[in-house]
Amino acid sequence: MITILKGVRRIMTTATMAKSVSEFNMPVPWGEIKGKVWGPEHGRPILCLHGWADNCGTFNTLIPLLPKECKYVAVDLPGHGFSSHRPPGVFYTFPAYVADVRRVIEALQWKRFSVIGHSMGGNIAVMFSALYPEMVDSLILLDSYGSFPTDSKELGKVTREGIEGMLQFEKKTNEKTEKVYTYENALIRLMAANPSLSESSTRTLLERGLIHVEGGVMFTRDHRIHLNNIARSILEQSLALQSKIQARVLVVLAADGFEKMFAEPEQKECFSKLLKCFTDQKGRVVKVPGDHHVHLNTPENVAQIVTDFLREGSSSQNQAIAEDTQSAKSELL
Repeated sequence: MITILKGVRRIMTTATMAKSVSEFNMPVPWGEIKGKVWGPEHGRPILCLHGWADNCGTFNTLIPLLPKECKYVAVDLPGHGFSSHRPPGVFYTFPAYVADVRRVIEALQWKRFSVIGHSMGGNIAVMFSALYPEMVDSLILLDSYGSFPTDSKELGKVTREGIEGMLQFEKKTNEKTEKVYTYENALIRLMAANPSLSESSTRTLLERGLIHVEGGVMFTRDHRIHLNNIARSILEQSLALQSKIQARVLVVLAADGFEKMFAEPEQKECFSKLLKCFTDQKGRVVKVPGDHHVHLNTPENVAQIVTDFLREGSSSQNQAIAEDTQSAKSELL
C-alpha cells in the first residue's frame, strides 16, 4: 500500500525529551562507538542509524517529536562522527556495519527492538533485520529503499575499483596531511556537498562532524568511506535477503529525495521491485513532501507518521502478550 500525504500535522517538542539526552560510548576492538541516547532508561528500545557521511546528530530534530516513552539510541557508525575509524587497511562494508550494530545491541542487552534508518542507515537496518529477524519488531526506513543493488554486469568493475581505490588511498596517506578549515569554510564545503541540507541542519551535523585543532577545525569522518563499497549485491540477492524480514515495515520516501536523484528507467524499475517486496509482505510505503534529509530539515513532515506506526506496533505487541497470557491461563484450567 503506497500512500501520498499532502498535508501533515505539526507536533510540539516535549521539554522532557529535550532534557533527557546523554552520550553513548562503548568499546570495540579498534576503539569506540559513540552516540546519543534520548528517553527513559527502561523505555521501548529503538535504534537509530544515520546515513552515509552523516552522524547521529541527523536525528536531533526528529527524536524530540517522537513518543517520549521510548528509549532512542542513535550511534555514530564507525568512520563517522565521534566514533573510531576502522584500522588501517580495513574496508567499510555493509556486513561490517551490521556486525557493529550487533555489537551495540549486545552491549545494550536488547533482545527485541525497533530500528529507524535514514538512507545508508536504512540499508544497514534491512540487512540486520533479515539476518536477525527474531530481534527486530518494527523497521522504519527514511528516504531509503533498504538496499542499493548493483547491476550484475557492473559487479566486477565496481569491486575492482574499490580495491584499487584503497591501494591508492594507502599510498597517498603518508604523503598528505589533513586539511584544516575555518568553521565557516567547513560549513560551506558540507553544504556544497549535500544540497539537500539546510544551513541549520548542516550546523547540527557539524556538531559531531568537526573537531577543533590548532588553526581551525577538521572533519572527523574517515576519508575511506568515500571509496567504492566492495561488498556488493545484485537485485535478486537483495530481494532474497529482504524476504527474510519478519518486522513490520514502514518506508517514508521524500518527494524530492531519492526518487528524483535516481530517476533513470532502470533505477526506477529496480527500486519499484524493492518496494513491491515490502508491500507484498504487508509493509507500508508513504510519500511526504521534502528532500533527502526531510527528517532533519523538516521533521514535522515525518514525525506523526513514524509516531503512529510505532504506537500501532506497541498496541499489537501488548495485544499479543495479553493473548499469550490468556492462552496460558486457559491451558492451566
